[in-house]
Amino acid sequence: MNDRLDELRRREAEALEGGGPERQQAQHERGKLTARERLDLLLDPGSFVELDRFVTHRSHEFGLGERRIPGDGVVTGHGTVDGRTVWVFSQDFTVFGGSLSEAHAEKICKVVDLALKTGHPVVGLNDSGGARIQEGVASLGGYAELFLRNTLASGVVPQVSAILGPCAGGAVYSPAITDFVCMVEGLSYMFVTGPNVVKTVTHEEVSFDDLGGATVHGEKSGVSHFTFPDEAACLDGIRRLLSYLPANNREDPPVVDTGDEPDRRSPGLRQVVPENPNKPYDMHAVVGEVVDRASFLEVHADYAKNLMVGFARLGGRSVGVVANQPAVLAGVLDIDASLKGARFVRFCDAFNLPLLTFEDVPGFLPGTGQEWGGIIKHGAKLLYAYCEATVPKLTVILRKAYGGAYDVMSSKHIRGDLNLAWPSAEIAVMGPKGAVEILWKREIAEAEDPESRVEELTAEYRERFAHPYVAAERGYLDDVIDPADTRFRLIAGLEALHQKRDANPPRKHGNIPL
Repeated sequence: MNDRLDELRRREAEALEGGGPERQQAQHERGKLTARERLDLLLDPGSFVELDRFVTHRSHEFGLGERRIPGDGVVTGHGTVDGRTVWVFSQDFTVFGGSLSEAHAEKICKVVDLALKTGHPVVGLNDSGGARIQEGVASLGGYAELFLRNTLASGVVPQVSAILGPCAGGAVYSPAITDFVCMVEGLSYMFVTGPNVVKTVTHEEVSFDDLGGATVHGEKSGVSHFTFPDEAACLDGIRRLLSYLPANNREDPPVVDTGDEPDRRSPGLRQVVPENPNKPYDMHAVVGEVVDRASFLEVHADYAKNLMVGFARLGGRSVGVVANQPAVLAGVLDIDASLKGARFVRFCDAFNLPLLTFEDVPGFLPGTGQEWGGIIKHGAKLLYAYCEATVPKLTVILRKAYGGAYDVMSSKHIRGDLNLAWPSAEIAVMGPKGAVEILWKREIAEAEDPESRVEELTAEYRERFAHPYVAAERGYLDDVIDPADTRFRLIAGLEALHQKRDANPPRKHGNIPL
């Protein structure tokens, strides 16, 4: 038995070496951690249990028969984050450049399958040169098997992807199907075709970073949800993200005692909304004051900034926050903001996270660029997501709620459960000035001083209609509240709605306007 144990120890040591000391040193010289070092940072100390550490590829072409490394370029298994089980895989760039072979793919598919069976999240740490060319179609088939698993797991268990190196070609579609993509500045790259192919086909000269770096995907494409300065911050960020989420779609999100008093009043909120309806303000000040202290985790912080989304805790309960941002484009809804919001709302609904909406929206962004770009169908995505959602939906209208955007932003008409407004709220088909110019067009044209007459009529219209009480009289608002009481009222509403049960008509699935 001792000889056999010695053989086991030898094989264990070989598996731990990955591509060997030289390649691990090269990884460090690139400013990158190894696959196992990343898992040590992600998971609770001593909690990682490895699976399939002795798996090797089965190929013989191109000299691969003589190059078999235990693990075959990916470390898989399970561990815990804050004591809660997660399934993980971490690609090892020191072994065949982290390239995906048939065996490599089977290892990843196994942990996703186990995550589905056990109801625990999956975290994938991606650092791969792509498909292992020597294996041809077997490698491509491996990617397709993984895409299928990602799709089947969607909405069942949370899936988080960290891009910690290159991610190119077909490899990008696995992270794209998962719920959240995290990237690191100067380290992460995602693109379907690299700079060399782009140059050949389109004659464009572009760097790796400008084509598919963390900044590009965090600010322009919206592919990445979180951007971090280094790997340690990224892995710590994933731990924080998971703390807001349930293990699966049948569980409620965790409840945490944040120490923040539920009945804390916020008199300062009375001064947040400017008297001038055209003056901007930062919605972060409102969200940060209403939710539990320091609990707001913004998602897509650098993309479509006119709409804020993220997770927070309210009375210790996890919630998803959606808020118009008047400080950017006046908080208007456009294509990117609609896509950003719809994706987030659907995630929250899939995983039983109540939706908390802060509304100050003048409407949808006008212009040929938006119309030709499909603002109708993209705006409808956000509407569809809110309509479809069956989780508790709480809405506070702070100022503007104009036109179709009023309907879209979790209004009472699309099954909003608790709809509140501040006294500064303006709910109307359009802004007072625009309404006046339509309703009194002839009178204004005949006036001696049309500009002054518009100002007079606008002031009258604002006094008669630009307030929340017409909507409250019809029951479209459940109450008009003192801004200082917003936190208390929302927590009370959330507690009352916690056991809410709602359902959509039986169907295979809806046909969201893609």
